[in-house]
Amino acid sequence: MSSIAAAVKNPVPIRACTVSRDVQNFDLLIEDMETELGESWGDLGFHNALKYLDLPEARALEFIAIALDDDDEPNMAQVQAVIQRARALDIHVILIAEELGPITLHRLLRLGASDFVPYPLPEGALHDTIGRLSQPSPGPAAANTPRTEQQGDRCGTVIAVHPLAGGSGATTLAVNLAWELASLKGPDAPRVCLLDLDLQTGSVSTYLDLARTEKVFELLSNTAMMDRDFFFSTLQTFNDKLKVLTAASDMLPLDLITPDDIARVIDMARANFDFVVIDMPGTVVQWTETVLTHADIYYATMELDMRSAQNALRLIRALKAEELPLSKLHYVLNRAPRFTDLSGKSRAKRMAESLDITIEVSLPDGTAQVTHANDHGLPLAEIAPKNPLLKEIRKLAHSLVESQRNATRAAA
Repeated sequence: MSSIAAAVKNPVPIRACTVSRDVQNFDLLIEDMETELGESWGDLGFHNALKYLDLPEARALEFIAIALDDDDEPNMAQVQAVIQRARALDIHVILIAEELGPITLHRLLRLGASDFVPYPLPEGALHDTIGRLSQPSPGPAAANTPRTEQQGDRCGTVIAVHPLAGGSGATTLAVNLAWELASLKGPDAPRVCLLDLDLQTGSVSTYLDLARTEKVFELLSNTAMMDRDFFFSTLQTFNDKLKVLTAASDMLPLDLITPDDIARVIDMARANFDFVVIDMPGTVVQWTETVLTHADIYYATMELDMRSAQNALRLIRALKAEELPLSKLHYVLNRAPRFTDLSGKSRAKRMAESLDITIEVSLPDGTAQVTHANDHGLPLAEIAPKNPLLKEIRKLAHSLVESQRNATRAAA
């Protein structure tokens, strides 16, 4: 490592610099920098980083690694200035963060930081990040080719599930539908991926007893650098059958990801799985349109009450105003009236007629067994195999597989 003074005089070219309050607080970063660069790197404090970036020697830097922890919150103005100056010089910026809030990280990434690595550094993480940064940008022809076409051999069906009201069973449907699809047997059993895109209150990890990890935030904030290995390293496996992208460990801003980010994630998942099930947030965000456009089926879950009816009407109006494809919406009535409940069935019919919609899927009340399964982190099939709700979800899974096979035969 070279100091800032030595960096100017040292005949060894300086390829990169760390920027921190005190680099000795990040001993693993020092080790990894020495492993990757030997003596060809220097260390800068926040107070002199901007001065060094104004020197001619700074033009030769390949990247700077800004190391931060929660004690650096007061230095955010300086950090932001360093990032902006580095990006103006076309120098990559890697954020090394320990216990830094996701909102602060989001702000720094939006300013132009190229990549993010949590601290303590996972083994090989800095090496992989430097490797991704050193890859040449694709030319014009390559830029017009979706990367996912080169990253997988599938062309999966994308199914989104969107709650029109809290407690309408969207996550329960998404989790159990994905599990039923993944549990189908046979030589052509489908490969299934479940994506939890409810960035703030996503509970897929709870329903399947999976850990929330920092890798999810790293993926969502760096989708432009994503390749197949990066994507699969972020997924978790439930019972050797179902691949799952959980929500991040911290509550994230809804605008953390852009429509382009969502498109990349969906394209990558579609290219590697036969079915991609997406659990959506109840809030309509800037990338909801992206999911709706990419989805083959967009389930909107509702109940037989006024709030669901009003929210459905609002959604329909919003989609019509934006001239978005209403035909992709498939309405799911949760806790639907039983066959013998003529009064309830009449209410459901009147609600559908007043909204000018067709309720295509009616799901019965799964009773307390649903809560019991969710609390134990297991699909309904593992807790209550004869549950009436499970039977309907299983029928839906079989119909989706049959529709996909028919479409494949027709295309052939």
